[in-house]
Amino acid sequence: MQDKFEVGKIVNTFGIKGEVKVNLYTEDISNFKTKSNVYVNDKEMQVENSRLQKNMLILKLKGIDNMNDAEDLRGSIIKVNRSKNDLPEGTYYIADLIGLDVYTEEGNLLGKVTDIYNTGANDIYTVKTQDGKEVLLPAIKDVIKQVDIQNEKIIVHILKGLI
Repeated sequence: MQDKFEVGKIVNTFGIKGEVKVNLYTEDISNFKTKSNVYVNDKEMQVENSRLQKNMLILKLKGIDNMNDAEDLRGSIIKVNRSKNDLPEGTYYIADLIGLDVYTEEGNLLGKVTDIYNTGANDIYTVKTQDGKEVLLPAIKDVIKQVDIQNEKIIVHILKGLI
């Protein structure tokens, strides 16, 4: 499991007072509350201020006080600690699911999770089988029966017509 998660990327400066534009990788902006800490290029920094503007986060970090300082951060990845982001039961970080082995209820190895994307209604797990084919599994209770992060496996029920 990862200790830190990527939550955004600094894509540009904003104004002349050291603010930056952040392309968010998450819908949860609670990581950017005033006085919270984030990691920029693995350096811990404190958030002075943040606000949403046109699908971008405008972020002011302590110690970044002019456009030149902000420009130096362009392209930087922003990370947060896992401990600050405990998930409700039955919810998982994508980073923890990628690479897990997927088994059928009968105990047969189906493959490994290689990607996850959201359709709006639910997530879809992309599983690469042992013969190189891709299987798409909807992340619904009828299909995903058990996720065991510690033992790195997922147990699934294959509905008729799914594969």
